[in-house]
Amino acid sequence: MGITITTEGMRTPMHTESEGAHDLRHHGDSEVRDDGAGLIDLAVNVRSDTPPAWLRERIAESLTGLAAYPDGRAARAAVAARHGLPADRVLLTAGAAEAFVLLARALKVRRPVVVHPQFTEPEAALRDAGHTVDRVLLRAADGFRLDPAVVPEDADLVVIGNPTNPTSVLHPAATIAELARPGRTLVIDEAFMDAVPGEREALAGRTDVPGLVVLRSLTKTWGLAGLRIGYVLAAPETIAELERAQPLWPVSTPALAAAEACVSDRALAEAAYAAGRIAADRAHLVAGLKEFAPDGLLVAEPAEGPFVLVRLPRAAAVRRHLRTLGFAVRRGDTFPGLDEEWLRLAVRDRATVNGFLQALDRAMTLADR
Repeated sequence: MGITITTEGMRTPMHTESEGAHDLRHHGDSEVRDDGAGLIDLAVNVRSDTPPAWLRERIAESLTGLAAYPDGRAARAAVAARHGLPADRVLLTAGAAEAFVLLARALKVRRPVVVHPQFTEPEAALRDAGHTVDRVLLRAADGFRLDPAVVPEDADLVVIGNPTNPTSVLHPAATIAELARPGRTLVIDEAFMDAVPGEREALAGRTDVPGLVVLRSLTKTWGLAGLRIGYVLAAPETIAELERAQPLWPVSTPALAAAEACVSDRALAEAAYAAGRIAADRAHLVAGLKEFAPDGLLVAEPAEGPFVLVRLPRAAAVRRHLRTLGFAVRRGDTFPGLDEEWLRLAVRDRATVNGFLQALDRAMTLADR
């Protein structure tokens, strides 16, 4: 049986998924399927109004080459150049989610540890590959901040998000680097790092941290969740191990075209502008949410990602009422370390946020009845 390690260093039995603790396969898109398809979406952390027209055109142009097998060399070289790395340190994947499966299947590890609350797919992939997974649970009382000392010294695989989904915490790169050890693989999920102005605290491109594996996604900032494109940055020997676990031609020609386009100078400039806009829109959302503090709503701060985590009384009922009022938000109780009092809210433009705040006021009133 695995263990859960809290930030206070206490070890307690870990409930397995079969015991009903958390649904690790529940993700934000579940909130906007079927009866939620017509809702205003604050559940999925994909930037709105994307992909832009120029990117759609680049992807469409690639369709003329579909008769040939995908050739990822140009896209791989472009991603490598974007991070100042040689191409043998890059692996293109069908979204960051595929990378978690490859890591779970290809690496020989004895004691994998996942730092929660965070994206649940790494743990789900490790379990599916037959691993017993230990959890380090960061606490709301500590601002969900990482203390490297609470990670077991004998962990030979450690996974953490930065900025972390769903807490929106941006851990200092120096703090995360303290987790590096000889013989340990340190996996950093930087799927949302390009939404952070200046990508401060990024470890992508670093070659001085032993065992470092950085995952990036191009689906969030560019609205390409349906295309599936991401990449891994790691030492050449790790990349080679992961590549051997991949099927042939794992990334489609349109996805390769998107990857090359999304690391161009034009794209990086647009992403930097979008990161600044997201930060401003997030500040507007947080300011509005704080108006509900007298009603017991708490915002996890400081939020640095394109989403905000909140705790509020009767959150499950509030979420249901929000759906009837036209808004979908992400439930928090499927994340280890959180319960039904938590909700995750994607950052949207000010007009959408203003409408959402009005709906939240109404939903909280209805939940109190």
